[in-house]
Amino acid sequence: MKELEKAIMERGTVLSDGVLKVDSFLNHQIDTQLMINVGKELANRFRDNQITKVLTIESSGIAPSFMAANELAVPLVFARKKKSLTMTNDVYTSSVYSFTKQETNEITVSKNFLSAEDRVLIIDDFLANGQAAIGLTKIVEQADATVAGIGIVIEKSFQDGSSKLKEAGYLVESLARIQSLKNGKVTFLSDPILLNK
Repeated sequence: MKELEKAIMERGTVLSDGVLKVDSFLNHQIDTQLMINVGKELANRFRDNQITKVLTIESSGIAPSFMAANELAVPLVFARKKKSLTMTNDVYTSSVYSFTKQETNEITVSKNFLSAEDRVLIIDDFLANGQAAIGLTKIVEQADATVAGIGIVIEKSFQDGSSKLKEAGYLVESLARIQSLKNGKVTFLSDPILLNK
């Protein structure tokens, strides 16, 4: 998605060979028009997959997931990183390690919001080692629901998350695929399919 790649090039900051900061438009301050377009693109890529719910993790995944869910006219469910006082023990849980924050969170989703009839589109802002997406697939599996696809805003293709998910049999679509962050420079993975987007 060229508009997203342009935002990454112009407003992203490479902090190291493994870390890209995009807080000016995605995960702190949100460029709402860009997120509307990201949501539309994600929805278009999964429109034929009979999606009944969109699932993400708070908080950075919420903006693109909301836009995609709105476009697909289905509810958005987000996994909580901290259990609310209003949440009972009737929840699905999974542990997720954050590469960027260097910490493990137990994520939870109320059993009221996922069922065996659901076909779930998982969306996340970043895909690096795949821990967040894998944690969300475990929650979907606990509900006996179906993972209909995994949509990623920015994929770090030089890490193994995408290959792990694809090897596990999941359909993965990433809107921007980064080949390298070496020497402070963002290099995108050349993909003929994405070049036409």
